[in-house]
Amino acid sequence: MDTLNAVMMGMANRNKELKVFDWNKAAKLIKDSKVKYAEAGLAGSWEHTGGIIFRDGKPASKKNTYVYLASIWAIPQLFIDGFFYDCYKMQSDTPNWDSDTFWPKSARKIIGK
Repeated sequence: MDTLNAVMMGMANRNKELKVFDWNKAAKLIKDSKVKYAEAGLAGSWEHTGGIIFRDGKPASKKNTYVYLASIWAIPQLFIDGFFYDCYKMQSDTPNWDSDTFWPKSARKIIGK
């Protein structure tokens, strides 16, 4: 999606609640699928928001990747084994997660890292 369309989508949805990446759901999917690699990003804007979150069987370091995983209009997704999974919660249903949240303790506990 180009910048103008992204701005227009943001304006059209400006009063909606923020969708944030569901780290716990992602951790469960990663653990259950036994993958060594996973990415996350926003549907329709992966080229600007997506990046590696799980590498070599462990959570990626935030300083070695870039992801932006919250939006009022785009759907946060997990990408594993060639498939995209919608993977989000409304911000009011999380423990204060936002676009800066990266591998919270609850998600690390699920995957055992």
